[in-house]
Amino acid sequence: MFLWATPFGQRTFGRSRVEQEASKILAANQGLYNGFLAAGLLWSIAAGDGASAFSLRAFFLGCVIVAGTYGGATASRRIFVLQALPGAIGLALAFLARR
Repeated sequence: MFLWATPFGQRTFGRSRVEQEASKILAANQGLYNGFLAAGLLWSIAAGDGASAFSLRAFFLGCVIVAGTYGGATASRRIFVLQALPGAIGLALAFLARR
């Protein structure tokens, strides 16, 4: 979000400075969205090991999976691998830990 239009962001996402400047607002929105997902996952950790903590964890990991799947289908397959796949692994681990 904060490094989008910097040389680091350009290298990371393979875009020119002009492209990244033009899409800076959209990138900030996406970064904020991802920040809220991360906050929800941290909330689920702080909630402990009960049923409500598991529900929070499952909900927010599900959101990560849906967002990553959508991004992978519409923007870049790389998004699926970097976002949806780790979310799915996390959700599977959460289910296994629940047993």
